[in-house]
This record gives sequence, structure tokens and C-alpha cells, in this order.
Amino acid sequence: MGEELSNLGIKDLQSLENQLEMSLRGVRMKKDQILMDEIQELKRKGNLIHQENMELYKKVYGVNRNFVHPNGLTNGQDLHVPVYLQLSQPQQQAYETPTRATKLGRLQLH
Repeated sequence: MGEELSNLGIKDLQSLENQLEMSLRGVRMKKDQILMDEIQELKRKGNLIHQENMELYKKVYGVNRNFVHPNGLTNGQDLHVPVYLQLSQPQQQAYETPTRATKLGRLQLH
């Protein structure tokens, strides 16, 4: 904790510093390994989800062996390119107005 360092000499302080640096290096290596393992697992899960999406796409659109993906790709091409979707507003439908009014209490609806 650094509380009893006043009695240590230069060589002892250098030795302690080296021990701290080696311990810190080990902690960083362990952290890097954990992060790399997590990245690999996320990539694996992403690939599984992609495969599942492709199977669902085939089921929904009844695609055969030589299907064309919505972005224009075929079986032999890279299906990992991003697909950009655009949301649109729902189309308004014209409703017919009734020829006679319906009375509800004091309100009259047309």
C-alpha cells in the first residue's frame, strides 16, 4: 500500500517496482485474453444468427438452390455485406363516409 516505504533502500524500491510492473503486465495480458475470448464468442454468435437469418429468409421467400438475395447477391457471393433498410410511413386508406349520420346522445357522427 506504500505506507512503509521510507525504510527501503534504492535497490529494494527498484525490486518492488519491478515486481509491480511484472504483476501489472500479467494482469493486462489476462485482461487482453479475456477480451479476445469474448470477441471470438460474439463473432461466433453473430455467425450463428446470420445463418439462422438466412435459413428463415429461405423459408419465408421459398428460395431454391440458386436464390438471389434481396441485395442482389447469389449463393456464391459474399452474403456478409450490410443490407440497408428504409422505413416508410403506412399508406392511408380512403374510408367511405356513411350516407346517413349516426346519433350518439347529443353527438352526431358523420
